Amino acid sequence: MTTLSMIVAVARGGVIGLNNTLPWHLPEDLKRFRALTTGHHIIMGRKTYESLNRLLPGRTTVIVTRNTDYAVEGALIAHSLEAAVALAQHDDEPFLIGGAELYQQGVKLARRLYLTEIDAEFKGDAFLPAFDLSTWQETARESHVAENGLPFSYVTYER
Repeated sequence: MTTLSMIVAVARGGVIGLNNTLPWHLPEDLKRFRALTTGHHIIMGRKTYESLNRLLPGRTTVIVTRNTDYAVEGALIAHSLEAAVALAQHDDEPFLIGGAELYQQGVKLARRLYLTEIDAEFKGDAFLPAFDLSTWQETARESHVAENGLPFSYVTYER
């Protein structure tokens, strides 16, 4: 069975986005995202894909949409998260990269969670759904301060 990992940066209050963008500037996290996801399938919702507006190099993009006519050259299209995970069945670690609706579904399927916890307040209109972390075990934590002074931690959970 394919193991699904979720990767997400989250600020205080569960904020993960604003107007389909990241409300913060954290180049260190983008480098880590690239290092972890390169060579793997990245599964995302249509709005997340459209906010990126491009395929990310070195990764297989799987876009989840209800629109049966949706097509993006170079990407795989799935109509449910389960179908997206099935498309990545030969990948030892496909990554769910957003958005909020897929995170809500993905937490039931995920075995690993890569969180970047940003210790600051940001306005947002997209939020990481609340879920019970007591069923997860924290396996790694690194605290950092970004060059711009933003405090953050990389936290890995597994179950």
